[in-house]
Amino acid sequence: EENGHQNKRFKRDADADNAEDQTKKLPKRKIVLLMAYSGKGYHGMQRNVGSSQFKTIEDDLVSALVQSGCIPENHGEDMKKMSFQRCARTDKGVSAAGQIVSLKVWLIDDILEKINNHLPSHIRILGLKRVTGGFNSKNKCDARTYSYMLPTFAFAHKDHDVQEEVYRLDRETLEKVNKLLACYKGTHNFHNFTSQKGPKDPSAKRYIMEMYCGEPFVRENVEFAVIKVKGQSFMMHQIRKMIGLVIAIVKGYADESILQRSWGDEKVDVPKAPGLGLVLERVHFEKYNKRFGNDGLHEPLEWTEEMEKIAVFKEQYIYPTIINTEREEKSMVNWLNTLSIHDFSSSVVEMQANNKNSK
Repeated sequence: EENGHQNKRFKRDADADNAEDQTKKLPKRKIVLLMAYSGKGYHGMQRNVGSSQFKTIEDDLVSALVQSGCIPENHGEDMKKMSFQRCARTDKGVSAAGQIVSLKVWLIDDILEKINNHLPSHIRILGLKRVTGGFNSKNKCDARTYSYMLPTFAFAHKDHDVQEEVYRLDRETLEKVNKLLACYKGTHNFHNFTSQKGPKDPSAKRYIMEMYCGEPFVRENVEFAVIKVKGQSFMMHQIRKMIGLVIAIVKGYADESILQRSWGDEKVDVPKAPGLGLVLERVHFEKYNKRFGNDGLHEPLEWTEEMEKIAVFKEQYIYPTIINTEREEKSMVNWLNTLSIHDFSSSVVEMQANNKNSK
């Protein structure tokens, strides 16, 4: 009987070893994964190795990749080993409906199902495609599209509109919002829309392809609208500041001329809208698709078949999180109350001088 138990144990160990050997015989392939996630409770997308107190989306993803058996454990500790690259580094609390990561994996059977089995329900892998060996999702990306969902009372004029959830956006205000958002199109120096970049830093120049606010809609008695912005690439907090400044103008705190001033050399006080409503909608690979999309070996990085899954995920996880968090934590209401503190008429240098004098 004892021998029987021992034999079973040896057999079990041998099976485990065989499974590992089988995996090791599988060729490693460069792939991209299409990801959707609700970012609430996470400190952004990018993993901070060695810092476990701030949980990121990539912490959960890498753990699922190891547990599902498509990367070896040591690759989880050093992500360079699997040539891992994310397309966009979403900030704390920001969600994504179409994030792309590229990496090398063992192409095991039912790979998507196995990875998703080890992920929480608010993070899903919705698609997978093979790509060229040298593919890097960050460098090969031509443009990124973000959306920003906000309650429309954010656009209520401070002096003559109701400031509460009963507010409804009228046609004239929506047209004004869209006129201002369209000013961002083209190439501008966005040094005032991020931290740690000076006016002479060439990397502060960014190209915006489109920016507009869609038709408002009502959810749970609150009216919301979604702003879409497509640009080559964005700096930290850039979109939130772009939207924050437009809100300040529409509400009557700042003059329209501040937009032109903000692209000049002087330091302008630009308010940063809350992160809650920001969603990475999709990433674009137009140049890559032209070159490799129809070469007979690789597919174009278009996700037409996955669009329905993306829409369902947004309805299930992203929109309810934004709406419920807004109602419970009132992040937009609290932020709007801080707009009066900003000094939009003078530059930051003048403000600092005034503060010194008053002290």
